[in-house]
Amino acid sequence: MSKSNGSSEDDIIQVVQDNEEASAGRFDRTGGERRRFGKQFESLPKLKVSPEAVRSLPADFVKRHRVLPFDIQNGTIHIATSEPGNQRIIDDIRLLSGLEVQESEAPASDIIEKIAECYQVTVEQMIENLHPEHASTAEGKNLHDIEVMANEPTVINLVNVIISTALRERASDIHLVPFEETLQLRYRIDGLLQEKPPPPKQLHAALISRIKIMADMNIAERFMPQDGHIQIHHRGVRVDIRVGTMPTIYGESMVLRLLEKASRLLTAQELGLDAERSALLSRLVEKPHGLFLTTGPTGSGKTTTLYAILSGIYSPELKILTIEDPVEYELAGVAQIPVRPTRGFTFATGLRSILRQDPDVVMVGEIRDSETAEIAIRAALTGHQVFSTLHTNDSTGAVTRLIDMGVEAFLISSSLEGVLAQRLVRRVCPHCRVEAPVAQIVRDKMEALGGRKIEGRFYKGEGCDECRDTGYRGRIGIFELLAVTPELRELILQKKSTAELRNLAQKSMMTMHQDALQKAAEGITTLEEILRVSSGDSIE
Repeated sequence: MSKSNGSSEDDIIQVVQDNEEASAGRFDRTGGERRRFGKQFESLPKLKVSPEAVRSLPADFVKRHRVLPFDIQNGTIHIATSEPGNQRIIDDIRLLSGLEVQESEAPASDIIEKIAECYQVTVEQMIENLHPEHASTAEGKNLHDIEVMANEPTVINLVNVIISTALRERASDIHLVPFEETLQLRYRIDGLLQEKPPPPKQLHAALISRIKIMADMNIAERFMPQDGHIQIHHRGVRVDIRVGTMPTIYGESMVLRLLEKASRLLTAQELGLDAERSALLSRLVEKPHGLFLTTGPTGSGKTTTLYAILSGIYSPELKILTIEDPVEYELAGVAQIPVRPTRGFTFATGLRSILRQDPDVVMVGEIRDSETAEIAIRAALTGHQVFSTLHTNDSTGAVTRLIDMGVEAFLISSSLEGVLAQRLVRRVCPHCRVEAPVAQIVRDKMEALGGRKIEGRFYKGEGCDECRDTGYRGRIGIFELLAVTPELRELILQKKSTAELRNLAQKSMMTMHQDALQKAAEGITTLEEILRVSSGDSIE
């Protein structure tokens, strides 16, 4: 049998030559028969494993003994193990597979990870293996019957596999949406929804009820929206799952937001800011008082940016408090407070209370109304450093948005220090990136959007296993950073329009459109991706 996928093993495995062992072999654990060991893996995660080899040994045996079969050639099964020379395991493998055994060494952690990848049960496999009796309809069943179904091993395992597969594929959300004859399952990966093979519609009520049980929600309530929370551990990492349900004409729709608590906070430059604007951002956020805002649509990474800023300015001399809905990531040394709207604890009431806790820095998850806006701004004017988010299309739009909320222009002019507007675009996969010509229609749209000729070399991803053939892997921000200058404060005080504010700001500010074009020219993203996330005047 040839190497799987036609890839050269030498590209993946490094042979560690040892003169003594190469010439004489080495003893096994019993000190008896000398046997020659195979190659030593230094990059096992990249190895293409043969499906035939995977099928040759039972999953429970492989997981128990931590041996990975990865190839079969000329009557010999090749396995990776962290403890070569165990004659009992070798004899068991020879008996189970009917083949001779060739061992290779690899780190135990890499073997465990690769076994989990190769022997995982996928959603597709579970759905294919469901027998008709397992998918009996919940229609006409009472609450007790549905609860019993929700606790059946088949349903429990299917929910577990749906969640673990989403985490493995780096999904941020899981969507379960019922229609008349189908139950739609989709994962949001790198900002886009990707459809997966649907579970049987008959299992809809049982699946929803199972997740509600996990999230400590009311399974009897099917006609009102509900929110819940699940905490799990996946491969040693704590994951918080926010669950939300919404009644539709065909039953309850459910969305699960996945938050890995061990995710590392990124620096400004890792988020996508260049060195010059990173330095300007540092100067703006290190001021002892004032208001700093991040703006953009839902899902554009505003809160992640604020977390990175707070992490960067933290010191034991500062008391930092946040009020959020909900708390997405835990920050070391920062007191984080979740709002409780059902109990009357909103952003506005919470902000009033935390200002009596003697904070130096306050982060408000979102300014949603005039009351919150005014309290935040007055806090900035009384010696506090205040950070928050706002839903606007660009940086200068934050000023007019606050005025529309009823905040006096003189308060904004006196307190606002800076605004960072942002979007998220998908990164070109570095494993399959190639230079590519730009279609004329894309060039025309970009030139119409930015008002200038598009020139230079651009790139795309051809599609590979690393990016699941999408050509993209991960996301990065495109930004415009507005520093409020004395000239800009004067225009704010005069209640000038957004267009006038923008005309002045653009004289010294890199716009999102310019930032996006620069990232496309550097091969970080594509022009098509920029067009997807931008619209008309929002990125000009």
